[in-house]
Amino acid sequence: MAAVNGEVSFWYAADGVPEPGPGLPGSRDVDVCVVGGGYTGLWTAYYLKKADPALRIAVLEQRFCGYGASGRNGGWLYNGFAGRGAFAERYGQQRAVAMQRVMDEAVGEVVDIAAAERIEADIVRGGVLEVARNKPQLERLHAFVEDERAYGEGRVELLGAREAAERINVAGTLGGCWTPYGARIQPAKLVRGLARTVRELGVEVYEGTAVSAVLPGTGHRRPRAVTPYGTVTADHVLRATEGFTAALRGEKRTWLPMNSAMVATEPLPAEFWAEAGWQGQEVLGDFAHAYMYAQRTADDRIALGGRGVPYRFGSRTDSDGSTQAETVRQLRRILNGFFPAAAHVRIDHAWAGVLGVPRDWCSTVDLDRASGLGWAGGYVGSGVTTANLAGRTLRDLVLGRDTELTRLPWVGHTVRRWEPEPLRWLGVHAMYAAYHAADRQEAAGRATASPIARVADFVSGR
Repeated sequence: MAAVNGEVSFWYAADGVPEPGPGLPGSRDVDVCVVGGGYTGLWTAYYLKKADPALRIAVLEQRFCGYGASGRNGGWLYNGFAGRGAFAERYGQQRAVAMQRVMDEAVGEVVDIAAAERIEADIVRGGVLEVARNKPQLERLHAFVEDERAYGEGRVELLGAREAAERINVAGTLGGCWTPYGARIQPAKLVRGLARTVRELGVEVYEGTAVSAVLPGTGHRRPRAVTPYGTVTADHVLRATEGFTAALRGEKRTWLPMNSAMVATEPLPAEFWAEAGWQGQEVLGDFAHAYMYAQRTADDRIALGGRGVPYRFGSRTDSDGSTQAETVRQLRRILNGFFPAAAHVRIDHAWAGVLGVPRDWCSTVDLDRASGLGWAGGYVGSGVTTANLAGRTLRDLVLGRDTELTRLPWVGHTVRRWEPEPLRWLGVHAMYAAYHAADRQEAAGRATASPIARVADFVSGR
């Protein structure tokens, strides 16, 4: 039986892809308009409505809540965020440490809110295990652990080869590290649960409502979001569109929509898990340059992802999650290399999605009071937890609060725009070709990190 390709993602396979709910019935006037019905938009609506139940809030979503990265990601609820090193260099180590601390806490925040709001999302807080499978990866592992410890003691455990394999028996493991700040989730269940919750709180959620432009307030005119069905005018319009931002008028070069792809196996038998371990339900990653990410699902599959074809010319996005056959083969090879006992298991589903990448690879959140426009995103694949922090930060900014969150270094961080085409396409494809080449060199036995990767880092601006 051939694998399902697309249909948004495997996470919708059990219940089917949702039909969009009611769309915008005409022009509306509200207090806050949120553009985007993924994690960022829904968390923002949730926290604003909890803080001030009288607020009139409208969420506009082009398809259905969770259609984008929020319903397609790898299910890593963890404490990583895009740009920590850059924030430390630009704003000082202590401000970066402060942001890391609230990111650590955000993992528990999501778990606690899901429990309080009766959102069943297959959450298991097993932490994050990352492994090194050759000498250059092991060097990067040790550097990563040292860097992590600079942001607080007790944050990470360095594991030898045997200790790492006792957690998850990945073939060829030379060492690993584990942090408790992580959990496995079923992404679509979380985003659909959030959508249900905000509706119950009285938030107006309009699906099947694509926004073509977000316009600033000028003079006596308030900011607004333009759709084919009417215009939503508000005191604040908040953009929460992540990888789909380039589709908005004037935003083509703001964030690059980077593709990431995944596969999910058939359910694996007890004898496989007896060999592989993975009893703690950790989320799993590695220290390759073109890294992978994986989880053991609630129904005993392996869901595994990686970059595949990284970018489509002109910032185009995919068609309902479909991905290329070569990408599926690449992910299959990673699966076989990590778990040789899975070499003959069936791939049931393959899919892809886009994530937002700023030019400096740093996530941002802000609200411009002069125009009434706010935004959050550019998570570079670390958005499951960061979106929750963004929602709480946008709440405080909209309400005019001066809090610990509004003083974090990503608030108001400025990023230059991406280059025009074809430079954008050439640069991204050259960067990932270099990363894959570097990984091949290192896997073939190179004793030190490939210099090709340093060239890719320079091109990427990391």
